[in-house]
Amino acid sequence: LDLERAQKFYETVFGFKMNPQSNAGYEMVWFPGVQNSAGATGALMKGMGYKPSLEGSTIYFSTNEIDAVISRIEVAGGKIHVPKKDIGEYGLISIFEDSEGNRVGIHQMK
Repeated sequence: LDLERAQKFYETVFGFKMNPQSNAGYEMVWFPGVQNSAGATGALMKGMGYKPSLEGSTIYFSTNEIDAVISRIEVAGGKIHVPKKDIGEYGLISIFEDSEGNRVGIHQMK
């Protein structure tokens, strides 16, 4: 896992800034979030026990501009696995592989 490359990938694809830090022997790059509010946040982690994967859970990022996000994925070093797909009343999704080999989804309500 190359945290600098991963940080650049996500900042390029989604247009937000991430916050790198180290804690208890782990290197992390935090996704933006609002403390003490509903929703989810998280971090890319580098350390023992953390391994990028296309298997397991898929985290979805919400967007109001799915086409714009999709257009930046491959340019930033990712790979589209599921092109934009209509899921009916629940909107649109796409699934991609990030620069480090993680499976990630994006979702847009109609």
